[in-house]
Amino acid sequence: MVISSTSSAIFATTILLILFASATADREFKLPKSDEMLLEFSLNLEYLECEFFLNGATGWGLDQIQPNLTGGGPPPIGVRKANLSLFTRDIIYQFGLQEVGHIRAIKSTIRGFPRPLMNLSERAFANVMNDAFGERLYPPFDPYANDINYLLASSVIPYVGLTGYVGANPKLQSRLAKKIVAGLLGIEAGQDASLRTMLYEQKTRMVIPYNYTVAEFTNRISELRNMLGRTDIKDEGLIVPRYLGAEGRVMGNILAGDRNSLSYSRTPEQILGIVYQTGNPHIPGGFYPRGANGTIARKYLKYGPYSKE
Repeated sequence: MVISSTSSAIFATTILLILFASATADREFKLPKSDEMLLEFSLNLEYLECEFFLNGATGWGLDQIQPNLTGGGPPPIGVRKANLSLFTRDIIYQFGLQEVGHIRAIKSTIRGFPRPLMNLSERAFANVMNDAFGERLYPPFDPYANDINYLLASSVIPYVGLTGYVGANPKLQSRLAKKIVAGLLGIEAGQDASLRTMLYEQKTRMVIPYNYTVAEFTNRISELRNMLGRTDIKDEGLIVPRYLGAEGRVMGNILAGDRNSLSYSRTPEQILGIVYQTGNPHIPGGFYPRGANGTIARKYLKYGPYSKE
């Protein structure tokens, strides 16, 4: 009788534990709305990087590599295969495939949205460089012309996503969202470090046919992003004043970081101002001529200066 009672108690306890574990798992996969919105927002930059890297390396994009991840969204404008060395092409192709995985990981967790319309044309990047230098470069900057140009153009993108993930991390509530963002951040940081290392090796090289070095290009790009993001220093080029270098002792700046060498962070609002190239999250343009997708981005467009409401 005692054995029977003990067995029943064990059975009942086991059932309760299973039910509790199941309920906990369900709660874990039902992300808080704020977590969903932040993960969803990141899709915009992942699509941008994916198409730029895949097409730059191979001339093919998501439509050929993984069409089910496009959600039927429009193909990017003006993107094409770049004139790259075998070494650079190999690295960029790996980056592109990594971005395919990022999009899949996000869309396997939340519903997401179709690929937004993106402008990755020569003119779009030429406009960035013109704004960065405060003059019209001649001939217009062509991101697809050679290794150096493509690496400089590439440096425009992953770092913005990196700072976005750093900014999102403390706002996330669920363990699942934190795990995904940590994984995304790790790869984005690696991509940024690889690009900066390749450029740092040639930091004093002149970017033909312009009278500026590689380091000057990176510094001007960083200054532009700081201005468009409407913040103080969140971005740094390859050569900085000594007081901004690691521990105030060096001018070389292989990785951008604050006074404690911690990564800078940005908000979605700041990121939109940068990728729109308008400095205003309410006014689309730049790489997203119709604006970015998702709840956060569309909210800014809905209540922007052109809204009818």
